[in-house]
Amino acid sequence: MNKHRTSPQQIEIRGAHAHNLKHIDVDIPLNKIVGIAGVSGSGKSSLALGVLYAEGSRRYLESLSTYTRRRMTQAARAQVDDVRYVPAALALHQRPAVPGIRSTFGTSTELLNSVRLMYSRLSSHRCPNGHYLPPSINVAAERELICPECGAHFYAPGAEELAFNSQGACPTCDGTGVVSHVDESTLVPDESLTIDEGAVAPWQTLMFSLMTDVCRAMGVRTDVPFKELTDEEREIVYHGPAVKKHILYKSKTSNVAGEMDFTYYNAVYTVENALAKVTDEKGMKRVEKFLRQDTCAACGGTRLSDAARAPLLRGISLADACRMTLGELVEWVAGIPASLPEEMRPMAEHICEAFHDTARRLMELGLSYLTLDRAGATLSTGERQRVQLARAVRNRTTGVLYVLDEPSIGLHPSNLEGLIGVMNDLVADGNSVVLVDHDTQVLRHADHLIELGPAAGAGGGQIIAEGTAEMLCANPSSRIGPFLTPKPTHHPTPALPPLDLGAIRLVTRAIHTVQPLDVRIPKGRLTVVTGVSGSGKTTLVLECLIPGLKASIEGKELPTQVAAVEAEGIRRVQLIDAAPIGANVRSTVATYCNVHDDLRKVYARSEEAKTGGYKAGDFSYNTGRLRCPTCDGTGSISLDVQFLPDVDIPCPDCRGSRYARAAYSIHRTRKHAEAGRSLPELMAMSVDEALTDCHDLPVINSRLQVLHDLGLGYLTLGEATPGLSGGEAQRLKLASEMGRGQDDAVFVFDEPTIGLHPLDVQTLMQVFKHLTDQGATVIVIEHDLDVIRQADYVIDMGPGGGYAGGRVVATGRPHDVASNPESITGRYI
Repeated sequence: MNKHRTSPQQIEIRGAHAHNLKHIDVDIPLNKIVGIAGVSGSGKSSLALGVLYAEGSRRYLESLSTYTRRRMTQAARAQVDDVRYVPAALALHQRPAVPGIRSTFGTSTELLNSVRLMYSRLSSHRCPNGHYLPPSINVAAERELICPECGAHFYAPGAEELAFNSQGACPTCDGTGVVSHVDESTLVPDESLTIDEGAVAPWQTLMFSLMTDVCRAMGVRTDVPFKELTDEEREIVYHGPAVKKHILYKSKTSNVAGEMDFTYYNAVYTVENALAKVTDEKGMKRVEKFLRQDTCAACGGTRLSDAARAPLLRGISLADACRMTLGELVEWVAGIPASLPEEMRPMAEHICEAFHDTARRLMELGLSYLTLDRAGATLSTGERQRVQLARAVRNRTTGVLYVLDEPSIGLHPSNLEGLIGVMNDLVADGNSVVLVDHDTQVLRHADHLIELGPAAGAGGGQIIAEGTAEMLCANPSSRIGPFLTPKPTHHPTPALPPLDLGAIRLVTRAIHTVQPLDVRIPKGRLTVVTGVSGSGKTTLVLECLIPGLKASIEGKELPTQVAAVEAEGIRRVQLIDAAPIGANVRSTVATYCNVHDDLRKVYARSEEAKTGGYKAGDFSYNTGRLRCPTCDGTGSISLDVQFLPDVDIPCPDCRGSRYARAAYSIHRTRKHAEAGRSLPELMAMSVDEALTDCHDLPVINSRLQVLHDLGLGYLTLGEATPGLSGGEAQRLKLASEMGRGQDDAVFVFDEPTIGLHPLDVQTLMQVFKHLTDQGATVIVIEHDLDVIRQADYVIDMGPGGGYAGGRVVATGRPHDVASNPESITGRYI
């Protein structure tokens, strides 16, 4: 045996063919930062997540016992011939799961653990009679405390007794900070209906239909529109007493009549009773539409019991500390040791140091503006991913492969150094980092780059370049190489002033950390709203501008945070976000863009369809006769293999096409040409391929051309929309808006360059130009410097995040912002 065998220096991948990868062979250096680049859809995530992470995590899990594996989500075997020397792998996904109601920024970062420990060990505690004792070393020694004023004996609470997910929870809201009440405005959504017609919604979905008969027996007229009922009748409907009434009823399924005694449940109690009986998510969904959530009055939304709010440290409670931003909290914690007796300072410094170690990385990642009590579900995708990153560094693992999916999402250029520092720390601890990203500043820092391409979809899946950033810059085959060399970008100043077409004026009141603002947004131009994370961009645009414009357009009262809106001529406002397009596996690119409906009509007109008696509806793979009977038109079936994870495989009968064999025998009729392809064959084509095949179908061809112009020509018509990337989903949503006048429209994009290669960003800029050429007002929240440099107008928020921001720092053309010394964004333009 060779005792001096050297450790593997690289992961060896042979024959990777996941998704569109073309049996590639590649070596991934270990203990390095390795960047994977390529245009959208070229196979980057397939290599990083579908092969590296899938194999690394699967092999680790297979080392565990069968009993343990049954309780864990398991990855399927990767589509690869062989992978050697892959470490145990952890993935930080582009879209981390949205946390539950009990999660906060403090719990997800575990900062709250340190703060609770401070309050347990270092604070001034309250005796049962309400007197406060000075901080004492006896608390840490778990000794009994004696009140000097009343002589009461008691023990200080432990850290667990200060947790809102445990013993410190408010008894009224059970530690959630909110309580659910019946929203009476939802109980009768349409007052023009009679009760007999179903006016009282809860009685239709949560209660026996006989309640209408009982209500009639209570003296309420059920055959007149609800709006004509008297106040007394309304009171009976909403809050009437639970009394028994003898009623006559008629069966819905037969003409048989009967009589019985039935207790009256008013509309409010119907909802409360159903809520009390909820046992699963499905039941909750039936009830929640009748509920509203209010801040818990008992704890003021702090989630903590009175006892957990009692200890005071430096004069404030745990709830007060959790309301501070992370930046403020770091400064406050630094002063704790000096505020304590001499004998307690070493312990205090140790606890505070643990807090600062965790907080430092979060600060460097640009999260200083978040408060510990911020609900986890309200954090953005980028914020949740940065929390994941900071947690990975804090765990101080070694020998682990970290796979990062676009870690630069949501990061301002000034925060990228913090991200790079995190990756350096992971490698310094003996780990390996593989990241999929498009940000050239991040890619330049990688020790080794692998570029996939050359195109997307079927045109990608190959390695076109690899090596250092310098090597890719010199490689003519590389498509990312030209962007890796920092070059000063000079864009010509627009010939016309940005405000020449008029402006939308928005006046806001103070909201969150944003101060009252008065901003003008040019109409018919591309306006980019910039600023560091937490500076107020989202609040200004998504929480003020969009609701304000919608209220103004609909003639409704403005939201409380909006003081005034002036938007003459604006009739439509639409948010084009990166959220997935539905969760239904039956939704495809063709169905979403209304191409499939037109294709079904075309095929129904063919002679073969007429001979078989098939109509347009029969070509639907949701309900039609021609859908595959084995998979019911989904294209895949799930195999239950007990101890192993369920495996979704392409349907063995239709091979993923979703159609029965009979559909392949029906070809569309063409003029002066041979029979065309069948519909299943056409749905397997890319948009660009279908453009050629459907050149004789003007309506369908024009819709496909729009997808091509949006840079989506590589998508297949039958591709499921829930699986599209955020950038692809965003552009697909625009398809219906292209090609028509947009003078009355405002389009808002929230970080549209997420997931886009620099070449794709250029395509996106052409889309923006097309919209503004049609007269549209385009507003973009963005960090990407190329987008900012090409804007007609920039509104820069800041200067910092949280309470250090919240105002407009600079406005004007990009060069105006770049010359403003107060603008942090301007330093990078």
